[in-house]
Amino acid sequence: MTDPERELAERIRGETVDLDRSVARASAAWERGGKAGTEQDYYLDAVALNLHSFYSGIERLFELTARHIDHTLPDGEAWHRVLVTRMAQEVPDVRPAVISPDVAATLDEYRRFRHLVRNVYATNLVPAKMQGLVERLATLWPRLRVELIAFAGFLEQISSDAT
Repeated sequence: MTDPERELAERIRGETVDLDRSVARASAAWERGGKAGTEQDYYLDAVALNLHSFYSGIERLFELTARHIDHTLPDGEAWHRVLVTRMAQEVPDVRPAVISPDVAATLDEYRRFRHLVRNVYATNLVPAKMQGLVERLATLWPRLRVELIAFAGFLEQISSDAT
């Protein structure tokens, strides 16, 4: 039987593979969409879906951290935003910050976009706004990936120390 810290560390490491794919697919669809002419809308839909998947995967890891490490999930109407903010904060005697404050600020843009994708028709998405999100992935994801892997290392360490 494994402990929650080790399970979460393994989950983080596993999810980064899926997140790598979402980032690559969003970027590839954006690039192909620029060359697609009349078929561009189909590529934009793919970009939106993969940006949605990217943020949803990150949020899922944050939820697991809040539930199994912090032992508390935010509630209320703004819980999604609060969750990201909490992940950028240390919880004394429990864990370090999972992500840096500037990564949290950038992730908030992806959270808002995910909300938009869930609540409007795809035909109402604005390609210019999507472009900025796709372009920022090239710097955001490598940095966020390093922060997540470092947190997984922390979890493995406290798991080892407990045994």
